[in-house]
Amino acid sequence: MQMSTKGRYGLRVMMELALHHGEGPISADVIARNQDLSSQYIHLLTNGLRTAGLIRAVRGPSGGYVLSRDPSQITAMEIVAALEGDLAPTRCVDDASVCARSGRCVARDLWGEVAAAIQGVLSGITLDQLAARHRARSGELPDYVI
Repeated sequence: MQMSTKGRYGLRVMMELALHHGEGPISADVIARNQDLSSQYIHLLTNGLRTAGLIRAVRGPSGGYVLSRDPSQITAMEIVAALEGDLAPTRCVDDASVCARSGRCVARDLWGEVAAAIQGVLSGITLDQLAARHRARSGELPDYVI
């Protein structure tokens, strides 16, 4: 199982917005440059993120994208689900009718446990926590100004 580029890069876009939360809109070009992504792909990803209500677009010469909620209120699960859809590793986990063996299949039980573990990890981390990890890894000191 592999996460597609939509989920992986979408999480990076959202983390970039979290790192600059409260500083105003961040343009697609700035996000693209900071995250080594194409600005065309940024626009594709932001459509899904906007539809999910995770970001909003600000128009105008100093426009760009901003988080629609505080980064501490947005989980990795919300982001990945908005861009990837269902995260179950097999179709039978969410829809038992796709397989006649579903009711007695221990492999389906295992795939259900895998799906629950993925959802648990992604639901247990916020953008704020990811941004803090990024700052710690990059040597940025937190801003303690009140």
